[in-house]
Amino acid sequence: MPNVDAAPARLFAALGDATRLDLIGRLSDGGERSIGQLGHGLPISRQAVAKHLDVLLGAGLVNRTRSGREALFRLRPKGVAEARDWLAKVESQWDGTLGRFKDFVENQP
Repeated sequence: MPNVDAAPARLFAALGDATRLDLIGRLSDGGERSIGQLGHGLPISRQAVAKHLDVLLGAGLVNRTRSGREALFRLRPKGVAEARDWLAKVESQWDGTLGRFKDFVENQP
């Protein structure tokens, strides 16, 4: 079996859900929010919001702190940067591949 880094798969799997993308959007201003605040207006239970946040936490996209009995969540900019960097790496690989293909096609007799 090839040696594959599971981190990008976990990261993009976490981002591949509309509810989790909504939660990321709600945290994108840099503020901290509780589960109740993040779930306000969503058609899911607090428990479902907590499970989505656990997925985001496991993927490194959010941080969790405690304030008394309340869990507070904040976007982890480094997690978002990791996704962006991975996509940039894939983009550069494709650019190189497409450049070589273009050269090959243009240099055919």
